[in-house]
Amino acid sequence: MAQKYPARDELVIATITKIMPYGAFLSLKEYEGVEAFMHISEVAPRWIKNIHEFISVNQTHVVRVHRIDLEKAQVDVSIKRVNEEEKKRKLEAVRRNTRATKLLGVAIKNAKSKKSFEKLREEILAQYETLYDFLEDVRDEGDKSFEGIDVKGALHDEIVEIVKKSVKKPIIEVSKIIMVKCYEPDGVEIIRSTLGKIDAHYLGPGKYRVRITADDYKSANKKMDKLISSVEKGLSGKDYEFSTEDEK
Repeated sequence: MAQKYPARDELVIATITKIMPYGAFLSLKEYEGVEAFMHISEVAPRWIKNIHEFISVNQTHVVRVHRIDLEKAQVDVSIKRVNEEEKKRKLEAVRRNTRATKLLGVAIKNAKSKKSFEKLREEILAQYETLYDFLEDVRDEGDKSFEGIDVKGALHDEIVEIVKKSVKKPIIEVSKIIMVKCYEPDGVEIIRSTLGKIDAHYLGPGKYRVRITADDYKSANKKMDKLISSVEKGLSGKDYEFSTEDEK
């Protein structure tokens, strides 16, 4: 079987195995047997003199594949080309996959099924992007989720039961900082009345925090936009300054 390699620009989990003055070698967790190289210039967004101040052997990082030469079996990766949001999403994807693998393994064991995990995984990934997407669909759509997947009897029942117990709907929280000043004679009262309707948390003079929760980021952001619009509407016609920023 041909060795499987990551694609260019793919984010992968890598563990540092060897460090030299000019770079480091890493093993790719998701691609068994594949070794990658990271030049010292790809470790940090600025010039560094001592590579050991930034990385050490056995550290695990989210890295981006920025160059690949299949003929030479050479994979070059970078830490500095991965931003915090990408790192967060990749680690969350790994966590979800690990959890889904464990839950499906438990379902097979409890059902005493003869179906191997590898076969079940193959069938699920033919229908879904990830194993966890399948489990979430079982939670939300029920039996429709099993179409095209050969799961019946005890294994079907075990998967449904495990999903009920262990795959809860996530609660997404989005927060923003509101900066507002009102120059009307009763400006303080106008601000208090307007922000009181949205349960804003006072942080200091002219500065407030608002939080929204929802099942997903799209819904949360939509609710936040509506909330911000309601604040501006409440200040309409007044002499005021208003701005917002994402909470860091």
